[in-house]
Amino acid sequence: MKKKLIAMVLPLLCIGITACSAAGNGRFQIESKNSPSQNNPSEILRYTDINPQEAKKRLESEEGIILLDVRTQEEYEEKHIPGSLLIPVDIIEKEAPSKLTDKNANIFVYCRSGRRSITASEALVKMGYTKVYNLGGIIDWPYETASGK
Repeated sequence: MKKKLIAMVLPLLCIGITACSAAGNGRFQIESKNSPSQNNPSEILRYTDINPQEAKKRLESEEGIILLDVRTQEEYEEKHIPGSLLIPVDIIEKEAPSKLTDKNANIFVYCRSGRRSITASEALVKMGYTKVYNLGGIIDWPYETASGK
């Protein structure tokens, strides 16, 4: 009797485990749909934190880095990092496609203290930008700044 019961239950368990495994794989695929590599579905896009020292070093040695200020126009005019582009965080989803046309460009995002730069970095990643770096806040930038437009 026990053998018959095991013989009946075992295949059902295998079917249940297979179904759960397949459901898990489907969910995983959905999470990784923004992956830059179709060959590696486990790779999920995220932004990367970068400190001011590393950002400064890279800005001085690499071409094509976009330094993105996501504060307001008034904050930007008061003080910004030279060479930065302004796209306020509240309009980033609307403006990024026309102002940030290369989705594979290195983009260093900053705001005043770091909160809006996180929000903007997350938005950019969701929009398909692949090399997004959260620089944090200009209050932590120990290097040259400029004022005006």
